[in-house]
Amino acid sequence: MKVLELINVNKDYKLANKENFRALHDVNVAFEKGELVSIIGESGSGKSTLMNLIGGLDSSYDGIINIDGKDLKSFKDKQLDDYRKKKIGFVFQSFNLIPHLSVLDNVTIGLTLSNEKESVKLQKATTLLTKLGLKDQIKKKPTQLSGGQKQRVAIARALINDPDIILADEPTGALDSGTTSQILSILKEIADDGKLVIMVTHSEKVASISSRIVEIADGRIVRDSKKKNYKKTQVHDKLVEEQTDIPQKKKEGHLSFFSAFRLSLHNMWAGKVKNLLMAFGVSIALVSMILMLSFGSGLTSYISSMADEYSRPDIVTISNTKGTFSDEDISSLVEELNTHLKTQGNSFKIINSNDENKNLSYGIMLPPMQALVNLTYTKTDGTTASEPAMVTYTVPPYYDEKDFASKETGYLCGEDEIMVSSTILKKLEVDNADDAVGKEITLNLTYTNGSTQISITKTVKISAIIDNSMMTILYVDYDYLNKCIKDYQEANNLEITGMQPSSLYISTDGENTTNLINSYIKENKPELAGSVEEQLAGMFGELMNTFSIALTVISGIALFVALIMILVVLYMSVAERTKEIGVLKSIGARKKDIRLIFSSESFLVGLLSGIVSIILALIFGGIFTIVFNSLLGFAPISMEIQYFAIALLISVIISVLAGLYPSSKAAKLDPVESLRRE
Repeated sequence: MKVLELINVNKDYKLANKENFRALHDVNVAFEKGELVSIIGESGSGKSTLMNLIGGLDSSYDGIINIDGKDLKSFKDKQLDDYRKKKIGFVFQSFNLIPHLSVLDNVTIGLTLSNEKESVKLQKATTLLTKLGLKDQIKKKPTQLSGGQKQRVAIARALINDPDIILADEPTGALDSGTTSQILSILKEIADDGKLVIMVTHSEKVASISSRIVEIADGRIVRDSKKKNYKKTQVHDKLVEEQTDIPQKKKEGHLSFFSAFRLSLHNMWAGKVKNLLMAFGVSIALVSMILMLSFGSGLTSYISSMADEYSRPDIVTISNTKGTFSDEDISSLVEELNTHLKTQGNSFKIINSNDENKNLSYGIMLPPMQALVNLTYTKTDGTTASEPAMVTYTVPPYYDEKDFASKETGYLCGEDEIMVSSTILKKLEVDNADDAVGKEITLNLTYTNGSTQISITKTVKISAIIDNSMMTILYVDYDYLNKCIKDYQEANNLEITGMQPSSLYISTDGENTTNLINSYIKENKPELAGSVEEQLAGMFGELMNTFSIALTVISGIALFVALIMILVVLYMSVAERTKEIGVLKSIGARKKDIRLIFSSESFLVGLLSGIVSIILALIFGGIFTIVFNSLLGFAPISMEIQYFAIALLISVIISVLAGLYPSSKAAKLDPVESLRRE
């Protein structure tokens, strides 16, 4: 019964000079089941070309190749893939086993491409390998096998799908004489079992066991002879038996996502050092992004907490960003706010001061960065030293103990008293805050307002220690500071301009009224601002926006570089695994399957890179937290889970994008050219 027939088959190759070279001339030959055919001829005679056409690896030819009465040339790509998967089994001279897969996985790769069940794959492969004497080699890698064992694994792979035709290209070319006899015996048994076995060979020994010899010279069949005295081997134990107890695989079974991931994992593990180094390279950009986001979040939280700590919900602070408030400005603003609140059903009370004309004013509000303060103090050994205070605050008259939750010990300052941050403790060489309270310090304050400079020197006592380890901060009673400035004016016969209030404080009946006033000011008085804390928070917000833009640009560049790196590595991986791709296509892998395998690999690279970046970010974040806590007393870093999720997602996305081109290129590789690559 004819299984395979070639009718007037011609094959041309286009040479570099654009001329055609005819490799096969009018080939007419038919093959039947149970034949063991040797195709012999000199190198370049067309033997391998003929085998590639029969195997469906090359569809560029003229003529007809009938498979069970169907013209192979009419097959679409999907039908050709199924043909190679189900009807053809290849055995190669160089074995062409996939090095990072075990013997079992190499044999079952054809079943994997058909999405066969694991139990079925294991049973079929174990049975077949046992019959071929490889039961104890199932878990080994190809590099651990001898040449004969490798070829038996290749034969098992060719037989696993129970094909009708076995194509063996120089099956004994890389074997010694003893092993050659074993392999030939197996191939003869396969033919005698009813399959068509076609061998391409130079060896007379191989040809001598064949039932038929077809000789090719210059692309033409010059001899086709059958051996009259050929004796079939009595097959008692078929290598491939009908599996009646196993459910048949689905007709349309194809490589599953899980199987593709599994194959990709095998390859990644084989190149684990390379992949880990690549993951570290990609993670640099992601770690930087996570840490920058964490620092931004940490600083924002810290500034917000500080603002909340020093703010009062029943006090509205209004600052004139363009100058100061005149008496008329104050009266007009108060009336306007009262009118607005009455329409909202609210009212607010005004804090009274000694001067009825300035009942909202608390005088000058010193700009912190323009106030230069120097503290002179006596240490325990009797020597004196000085310490610059970076910021000066005045304590408004309406503040009380509850407004200083950060106060460690002591009481609110009054006349000739100050409150100082805890950094002064080390300078005074005292162990605790209680020992510092009551100590005398010389306060040297220099304030510049335009062209006028005020220099005040006073001996004051420490009334309280404020918990703040970042910088030296002092608090002076508002009335006391006002008195010092007036005394300075009178003593020096000066009239200091610009003493009109730049900020107003309004006490309300609660947070709701405070919010109403703040909203009204923001919407209708753009020249006015809120408290210093609010202004600082706004400035910090703008700074963070600029920081975020810079972060986005830097991270974008870094991630683009990472994408290029992944693309290059995956492209090199395709080049290194070209022969593997050819093997997969020869056993029926579709273009989709090849794309899926390499896309899965790029996904796993991204996943690995994301995991590495998260681990490194946690390590560096922990180190920074320890360092900042020891230096500043707090850590301006907040590592939130969404940052890790974002980094992982970005890593996977850029890896998958980077893998699109290499996976597409791999899918388009010509199987014949791929198999020739060493």
